[in-house]
Amino acid sequence: MIKEFLDVITGEPLANEQTGHEKYNVPFGLAIMASDAISSVAYAAEEILIVLIAGIGLMAYTWLGWVSLAIIGLLFILTVSYLQIIRAYPQGGGAYIVAKENIGVKAGLIAAAALLIDYILTVAVSASAGVAAIISAFPQLNTHKVLLVVCLITILTILNLRGISESSKIFSIPTYLFMISMIFMIIYGLIRVSLYGAPPPMVQQQVKLTGELSIFLILRAFSSGCSALTGLEAVSNSVPNFKEPSQRNAKLVMILLSTLILFIFGGTSILARFYHAIPVGYPTVVAQIAYGVFGKGFMFYVIQITTAVILIMACNTAFTGFPMLMYVVGKDGFAPRQFTIRGRRLSFSTGIVALSIVAGILVIIFNATTHRLIPLYSVGVFLSFTLAQTGMVIHWRKSKESGWKKRAFINGFGVVITIITTVIIVFEKFTEGAWIVAILIPIIVYGMSSTRRHYIKVADQLRVDTEDLSKSEIDKKFSHVMIVPISSLNKASLSALQYARSITDTVIAINISPSKKSLDKLKTRWKELNTDIVLVAKYSPYRAVVTPLLNSISEIINAAGEQERITVVVPEFVVHEWWGEILHNHTSFFIRETLLRNKNVVISTYPYHLNED
Repeated sequence: MIKEFLDVITGEPLANEQTGHEKYNVPFGLAIMASDAISSVAYAAEEILIVLIAGIGLMAYTWLGWVSLAIIGLLFILTVSYLQIIRAYPQGGGAYIVAKENIGVKAGLIAAAALLIDYILTVAVSASAGVAAIISAFPQLNTHKVLLVVCLITILTILNLRGISESSKIFSIPTYLFMISMIFMIIYGLIRVSLYGAPPPMVQQQVKLTGELSIFLILRAFSSGCSALTGLEAVSNSVPNFKEPSQRNAKLVMILLSTLILFIFGGTSILARFYHAIPVGYPTVVAQIAYGVFGKGFMFYVIQITTAVILIMACNTAFTGFPMLMYVVGKDGFAPRQFTIRGRRLSFSTGIVALSIVAGILVIIFNATTHRLIPLYSVGVFLSFTLAQTGMVIHWRKSKESGWKKRAFINGFGVVITIITTVIIVFEKFTEGAWIVAILIPIIVYGMSSTRRHYIKVADQLRVDTEDLSKSEIDKKFSHVMIVPISSLNKASLSALQYARSITDTVIAINISPSKKSLDKLKTRWKELNTDIVLVAKYSPYRAVVTPLLNSISEIINAAGEQERITVVVPEFVVHEWWGEILHNHTSFFIRETLLRNKNVVISTYPYHLNED
């Protein structure tokens, strides 16, 4: 029944040989990779205005353009830099691989931790902003926003568990609808304002004309707007997910993606100025622009719906990047190996599920409020930008290939710009929540390092050299003592005793009873069994069963000699109803988990299958 349920939810399993069909071409790759980056325009301009209007009033609309221009310049620098990373590192991994191979392992882990946090926040922020766009059109849904966001994340998780091909086809349609709608709104809005001027704004709120301008205010606005550049690194992280030639396809997607960000982010910033959008939460700035351009007609709702959908789809960039990065980190031993295993549909399902759970927790903690999540957002991604650019400078200096000086200069310039941006973001957003990221990154790095040390320790103790093989005593025989814990004489316990006796004559049955009546009944029936198997039956006056049982087994283990091996055979009946397990106690589980820590003990479960109804 569980298999049939999984087939419906995630689709039928795919064979390993079908991996090649689960890769992106350029149109589908752009749809997947673009959703995060271009969707940021739905809240980036709004975040800039929140800072500027609070500080300088009407002058905010003038400075919005300059701040947006600075962010677009940073976009160009990062695009050129990441094109070079795709060229040098076609195996993917992005900032993690670049930093690890060129700066050092610790730098690589810092980059990985920063990106993982960014991916988690991408899901939380984008899903929350998507619901905000829906609420802007349908305000009555405001009371259910957290539930809506969690439901959306759950749906996206299921779609991604179905595999890359299906998710890319599903997500490509709304992504392209959003692109076309936004481009049309920008072009039509600019034509309309140039011919007829701007209509009255959707939000009638007085904004004071003030002049309290400072460099710190501009830097704070710049740090808020840098959220528009999150998601840019996803292409370089996922180069292996593209069809061959993967490098060329990834580069083409990177260029198209940057062009779209340039046009849509720049265009909405200009329209926000002309149409005097005011950040008030609901309606959003994009909703106010759409109202100014189209009125509250058909296209207004098209913009709101496509914006909501693209923000929700933006999560999918993280659902692609997070599992891929965890796979790369896991292959190096810095993450649990479960993250390196492909699921039923060839996706890295452990990474997908882990991402959705953590993002869902964040949404609940921050009440699905985009403005509260944004301060945590840009720190990680710009830290990874900086480490990636620094690693590339070292890479070009080592390689000395043709044109390396020009490439090193490009990445070196990127280092300077991203370091400055990172410092600005941390300084301006530290008290608003960036301190959380500053604490989390070292914790994650420590966890990764500890995981690696654990795997190395285990591998060293399990490794068998040629000399060890020649000295092995594989033919050495042990005398066996079989212990069978029983609660009563039933078919399951009798079958387990029969199995134990077939291996050795030294069999001991142990019973711990919380009732004297049950204990006497067992002893009476044991005599009827007519066997020479030893029964150790004890009364437990305080009704504890597991602890006295384990103590009795431990006494036998301690009395065993060096040449003896103790095998504990735990009878366990198997029910066939999927809900049946909940109705029975799980004493056998606790026995197994405790006894596994003893060196000379083998734990064996004897399953007794009950008949199906």
